[in-house]
Amino acid sequence: MLRGMATVTYYADDLEAAKDWYSEFLGTAPYFTVPGGYYEFRIGDYQAELGLINRKFAPSRPDQPGGQVVNWHVDDLSATFERLLSMGAKEYEPITERGAGTGFVTAAVIDPFGNILGIMSNPHYVEMLARLRPE
Repeated sequence: MLRGMATVTYYADDLEAAKDWYSEFLGTAPYFTVPGGYYEFRIGDYQAELGLINRKFAPSRPDQPGGQVVNWHVDDLSATFERLLSMGAKEYEPITERGAGTGFVTAAVIDPFGNILGIMSNPHYVEMLARLRPE
């Protein structure tokens, strides 16, 4: 049974540039490094792992971004989307409401290294967090 997202990995030809870009976007440095091949960040409420891997280790080398999109919950979808675009990411999916009035809204960008980064406003995430971490 799936218990929750543990690690998401993105690939980059220029691993150092990817590390710098994600460090700036996330506001933190990687906590774990394998020289020349891997950087890992722990982020968010549950310290999910976001890994950056040298593209030479990728299992395949598609010409276009594709595959699954992992949507990371964000508190301000519009501001996060605009920030990603201002940092050189390209729109992959515009801000899209998923069901009128439900509060589920998504968007996705292609980072400067060719990976799809999904973001989402997810009311279930907020409800779960409130139950697990009452103020």
